[in-house]
Amino acid sequence: MRLESRKYLHDIVQAVELLTRFTSGKSISDYESDPMLRSATERQFEVIGEALAQLARTEARLADQVTDYRRIIAFRNILIHGYAQVDHRLVWDIVESKLPVLRAEVTALLAEDDADPE
Repeated sequence: MRLESRKYLHDIVQAVELLTRFTSGKSISDYESDPMLRSATERQFEVIGEALAQLARTEARLADQVTDYRRIIAFRNILIHGYAQVDHRLVWDIVESKLPVLRAEVTALLAEDDADPE
């Protein structure tokens, strides 16, 4: 794996870890009523989407191993360009149901590369 690709994967893991920390013990009501929590959460999703977009450009076979990576990139674009129409329930659902899968997949890609004797 290229060094650049490892960096993108590490950026994703870091963003997932921050999202987990920001949202731990919180509810959707907390998210909806706290503009700082919303901003911090959305920012980390933007980082994830951008890192995946860059990974797809540089090493598409790796991006293909991330479930729904195109949808994640599209979600990033919605957050950035359609910010006035963000559905808070959708964001919260992704926090609760999709982040663990993303973390596991990206961590596995990094571990595979660490185990590769090249």
